[in-house]
Formats: sequence, structure tokens, C-alpha cells
Amino acid sequence: MDAIGIRERLVRSVAIYGDRRIVLIALMGFASGLPLLLTLSTLSYWLRSRGLDLTTIGIFAAVGLPYSLKFLWAPVIDQCPLPGLTRWLGQRRGWAIAIQVPLMASIAGLGFTDPAADPWPSAILATLIGFFSASQDIVIDALRIELLEDEEQGAGAAATQGGYRIGLLVAGAGALLLSDHVEWSVVFLALSVCMLVGVAAILMVKEPSDRQAVTSPGAFLKQGVVEPFREFLFRPAALAILVFVLLYKFGDAIGGTMANPFYSDMGYSGTDIALVSKTAGLIATFAGIFAGGAMVRAIGLYPSLIAGGILQAVTNLMFAWVATVGHDLTVLAAAVWSDNFTGGLGSAAFVAYLSVLCNRQFTATQYALLSAFMAFGRTLLSTPSGYLAQVLGWFDFFVLTAFLAVPGLLLIAYLARRGPVR
Repeated sequence: MDAIGIRERLVRSVAIYGDRRIVLIALMGFASGLPLLLTLSTLSYWLRSRGLDLTTIGIFAAVGLPYSLKFLWAPVIDQCPLPGLTRWLGQRRGWAIAIQVPLMASIAGLGFTDPAADPWPSAILATLIGFFSASQDIVIDALRIELLEDEEQGAGAAATQGGYRIGLLVAGAGALLLSDHVEWSVVFLALSVCMLVGVAAILMVKEPSDRQAVTSPGAFLKQGVVEPFREFLFRPAALAILVFVLLYKFGDAIGGTMANPFYSDMGYSGTDIALVSKTAGLIATFAGIFAGGAMVRAIGLYPSLIAGGILQAVTNLMFAWVATVGHDLTVLAAAVWSDNFTGGLGSAAFVAYLSVLCNRQFTATQYALLSAFMAFGRTLLSTPSGYLAQVLGWFDFFVLTAFLAVPGLLLIAYLARRGPVR
């Protein structure tokens, strides 16, 4: 392709971010990210501020379990109609509204409970937030995939991740900042109102297709449960695809788990970490996400995955450099910026790949399965990270994380030679 052709493809790749569908996907991503962080760090901060002991706060972490188990009820959302709402709004939008309304009510209600006096109402509402939030993710992921063509999935992945991270920021830093000035009941009410962004996006988006919802238990069992597994597992190279899903972010998962202990050992203060990693690093992540989405559209999915994987591995070596230099804020900033940029770039390509893998007959179920498999693998595979850092030392540890990208790169090269993903 000549220089003019490449330039035209790049222009089209960037221009897609102005597409109405992409904007609405970003707004839905915001609604997806906000309740997630609410059930994680914001919830634990609120509980501690109410005087709960650390053991009880630790137990509350179980409210995040629905995110790992959402594939269990994804077939219901994927295939079963809702009386009235499915006829009015369609299968996807009807389920989304049915989930978002009680999700908003649960967020607002949580602020009016007193976990110090009686933790059970708080625990029940927090669990409901986790359940409805995970269920909302099932619908939003399916909508994103079905609204876009395969070549547009990179931009869709970038948009949803960009909105998602803004939602995290609002529910995290935004909520904590607001809590210094108003009662927590007002904070939770404000977060509930913010979820109207997602409701508006759902009402404005076009239902992607007239899906034929199942009407009998036998049809549901076949079409909703058996067929999504059978269709995926009988594809050529299905096992290689699943192993790749586990390994593509392996090095990043290992290194990321030990990031904060590493910063501490290098003598960086909380202010240093907040400034470089949590604030400036977020900007680099946004830049990487949108660059990754444009790259997928410009050069294709497999080349983007390979480029993202290589860059992620190389930037892990930047932290080995930090380990040799010690306390140097400029060097840390260079490492964090490059790592966050390439991490965002690789993530956009990876989410686009998972999206393209899904058969549109079973979009919600297959994406819920793949994303749960990815999350479970990332969590499980990162468990030896502390042991490796302790045995190897920080320099060798980060060198190892770079080389851990090699199996995933070999697999994607193999899959690229096999051709279409489905």
C-alpha cells in the first residue's frame, strides 16, 4: 500500500470516533465502569469510614463475585424475552433498562444504610449492585459487538474502555472527593444519578437486530446453553484460541500485581505514585486505547495484536531500568507512561479480538464466557508474582515479565496464519 493509501486508512480510522454508535458505546462504557469501582475500593473506603473492622471489610469483597460468574445467567439475558419490554425496546435494550433501573435504586439505597449498626442491609444492597452491574455488562458487551462490523470492533473496544475508565474515575476519585464535603447518602445518590448516562445511551441506541427469543425450556437449553459452547469448541484451533486468551496479558498481569510493592521498595511516596501512576498514567492509557482502536482499523486485527504484544513486552523492561536507577521520578514517569500507553493499545486490540470471536447468535453468552475466562486466568496466573519477585529480585523479575509475552506472541502468529477467527 502506498503512502496515500495508508494516510487515507489512518484518517478513516480516526474519523470513526465521531460515529454516533461509537459515542453511545463510550457512554455505555461509562455506565459499566462506575458501579464496578463502587463495589471495590469506594465501598471499602466507605465501610472503613463508618468504623467497620478490616475482617468485615474483607468479607465484603465477595460482592464482586458476580463479575466472575456472570456467564452462568448470560444465556437467559442472551436468549429469553422479557414480557412487554422486549416487544417495546427489543431483546438487548429491554434487558438493559430492566437491569439499569434496579441498579440505580440499589446504588442510591446503599447510602441510606448504616453498616456499623447493621451490616446486613448494606451487604445485601452491595451484592445487588454487583449482580446488576455484572448483568448490565453482559448486555452492553453484546450491544457493542452487534452494533459494529468486524473492522469497527477496535474502535468500539477503545470507546467502551475509554468510557469505562471515566466511570472508574467518577466512582473512585470523584466519590471520595465529594465525600469530604457532603454526607455519603448524597454521594451514593449522585452516583446513582450519573447512571442516567447509561440509561440515555440505551434509549438512544438502535436495537441491533430483531432477535428471535426462545419460547420453550427445551429451545432455551439447546440454543442458550449447549449451542454457544458447541459452536465455539468445535471451531478449528479452539484450544489454541483459549490458551492465547489466557496468555496474551500474562506478563502484564504478573508485573502489574507487584507494581505498588515495587514502587514502595524503590522509595516512592504516595504522592509520587498518585501523580505519576494514577493521574498522568491514566492519560497515557487513554492515548493508548484510542491509538489501539485506530490501529486495528488501519492495519488489521492480527498485526495489531502482534504489535501490541511486542510493545507491552518491551515496555516491561522499562521497570527493570527503574530497578537499576532507584528513586528517580523522571525515569519512573517514562516507564509508567510507556507501559500504560502500550497496555491501553494492546487492550483495545485484545478486546476487539474477543468481540470478533463471538458468533452473533450467541453474542452475550460467548463474550461473557471469554471475558470471565480471561479474568479468571489473569487472576490465577498472577498468584506466583510475589514469590517470583522475592526470589529473583526486581530487575530479573521485570525482565522475566517481558519474556512471558513470548508464548502469547507465538500463538497469535500461529492463529494469524490459520486465517479467520470463526
